[in-house]
Amino acid sequence: MQNDWVLMADDNSDLPAAFFIENEIAVLKMNYIIDGIMYYCGDMPEQDFYALLRRGVLPTTTAANVDEIRAVMEPHVQAGKDLLYVAFSSAMSITAEYGDAAAKQLMEDYPGRKVICVDSLCASLGEGLLIYYAKRLRQNGSTMDEVADWVRDNRLRIAHVVMADDLMHLHRGGRISKMSAIAGSFLGVKPIIHLDDSGRLIPFDKARGKKKALTMLVDYLETCVGRSKPDYFMVSHADCPGEAQQLVDMIKARFGIDDYLLSYIGPVVGSHTGPGTLAAFIMGDKR
Repeated sequence: MQNDWVLMADDNSDLPAAFFIENEIAVLKMNYIIDGIMYYCGDMPEQDFYALLRRGVLPTTTAANVDEIRAVMEPHVQAGKDLLYVAFSSAMSITAEYGDAAAKQLMEDYPGRKVICVDSLCASLGEGLLIYYAKRLRQNGSTMDEVADWVRDNRLRIAHVVMADDLMHLHRGGRISKMSAIAGSFLGVKPIIHLDDSGRLIPFDKARGKKKALTMLVDYLETCVGRSKPDYFMVSHADCPGEAQQLVDMIKARFGIDDYLLSYIGPVVGSHTGPGTLAAFIMGDKR
């Protein structure tokens, strides 16, 4: 390790597996269920997963329990390391609550060790972007307490903006009526969604067609950036790489930022968003 403490994240951050390995970040593997079979992120190629969703398959997801989270944390604590877990938004999962419970158990069982769970109030690569900045601080020598405080102080500056594409998937998941899904699909309507300060996804606008939707995503990011000068951004997609790259190019041009990460929306988050979803994330003045 590059420091005397461990940074931990979960798969709901949608960061590539290589990111965790290269940056020595412990990872909590999340699961999803299809036809009674449990899979973990990485078990199935993303293209195959989204092909199933396009055929009408509707996976289910469950939060990691306290024992599963503890099983990831404990080897590091046993090795004499303190640990900071930045968890998926508590507004969408009980994972953060369970992470906090696991942390408290370990501190009772290993006196002298410190384990912190911080609710990111973020999702997908929004959570990933927060972890990116946390690992950068860690690499620059910040203490675990300093990074935990920074995450708490800055998590509501991570702007999330999402374009949903598959309205029938949203209907099958119980999020919109069948009539709305059919009408919206016919009209080419794309719901535009953001993450509010409570860490919950909230629809706030609609676009007619993908071209207009992409512009609205970038416009929204600009309102959030304000006077900040971000040097990095992230884009995630649910099996629409061409449109995702188009969105990347638009963000680069608008903000003059060359450094970014482009990644798939993983199967746990993707089970709820459906195929064709696009999302963008940046650090700004506000969410």
